[in-house]
This record gives sequence, C-alpha cells and structure tokens, in this order.
Amino acid sequence: MAEAERIIGMPSTPEAREPEPAEPPEPAEDGQSGATPAVARGPRRIAVLFAVAVVAYLLDLGSKVLVVAELEHHAPIQVLGDWFELRVIRNAGAAFGFGEAFTVIFTVIAASVIVVIARLARKLYSLPWAIALGLLLGGALGNLTDRVFRAPGVFEGAVVDFLAPKNFAVFNLADSAIVCGGILIVILSFRGLDPDGTVHKD
Repeated sequence: MAEAERIIGMPSTPEAREPEPAEPPEPAEDGQSGATPAVARGPRRIAVLFAVAVVAYLLDLGSKVLVVAELEHHAPIQVLGDWFELRVIRNAGAAFGFGEAFTVIFTVIAASVIVVIARLARKLYSLPWAIALGLLLGGALGNLTDRVFRAPGVFEGAVVDFLAPKNFAVFNLADSAIVCGGILIVILSFRGLDPDGTVHKD
C-alpha cells in the first residue's frame, strides 16, 4: 500500500513532505492565487474525483450489460469495416487479455488500487489529478465488479471485453478509463504538478 502511494506521488506520512500552509494558494490550473482556503477547495476536488469515477463506472457497467444481452453468442458487428468491430469475449486476465493465469492476483491488485485512491482523496487539491484518479477508480471498480460477480466464481470472474480494433487486443470501457487515467498521471508528473496542487519548476 505504501509503495503504491509513493508511485502515485502522495506520501502516506506527514514526515515525508514539508508542512502545508493553513491556506495554500489555489493550484495553477485553476487560474487563481491564494483566494480560497484548503478546507473549501478540498471537498470540491474530492467531489470531482468521485463524480468522474461514478460516470466511468456506470458507462462501463451499462455497456457490459448491453453487449452481453445483445451480442454475446452472436456474430461480431463491424463498426468500421475490418478495422473496428464489437465482439464479446470473456477475459480472465488483466487489461487487454494479459496474464489469464493470475485472475485472483489481478482482483487483489484492483481492490488495493481502490483502497489507495480512497485514502489519498483527502489530500487531493488538484483538479487534473482528481480527474485522473477518478478515471483509475472508475475503471478499477468496473473490472472488479466482473471479477466478483461473473462466472466462474467470486474473485475469479472473467471480465467482459467487447471493443475489438483490428490487430489489437479486445478491451472494454474500464480498460480505456484506466489507460487514460494513467496517461494523464504521467503527463501531470512530467509537468511537475503534484496531487496537492503544488507545481515544481526545474
């Protein structure tokens, strides 16, 4: 858990970072400076995180229910000719079909990611980071739901994948949310923006 917090960029102990001022300046991405206390800004960022997560989760859940009901055990539907089609498969591995022999491990990892993000939410003061973590949370919840409730059993369920580009692995909206959230985190890290809103300039 501590290692995951270190990678995301938010220390788990107060000693690991400098003390924050009582009223930190507004993050650069909001275009304001020092007008709003942290107690007012923090809940807004947390609300954004969970709103993004809920939207991502519901879109993933709804799309899976629809394609299982309408497309499973049927011929694939071509959307862009041979370049992109809808084809339902059951994936026991990780995102994009990797590691099918480690279903339980991937389930534990997804659950751990959810717990870490929930713990870090209270320290969040950056809007872009709230969006990125919300995408990760929604995607992890979407695939974890399949792991828990779908066949062949609890914590061993196969994830429903249905987006099939040509010459690429079949995936779902939860995978897409996780990848987009990860890419956004990399971009924010390269730009020197921390989850607490601090901007580091080299």
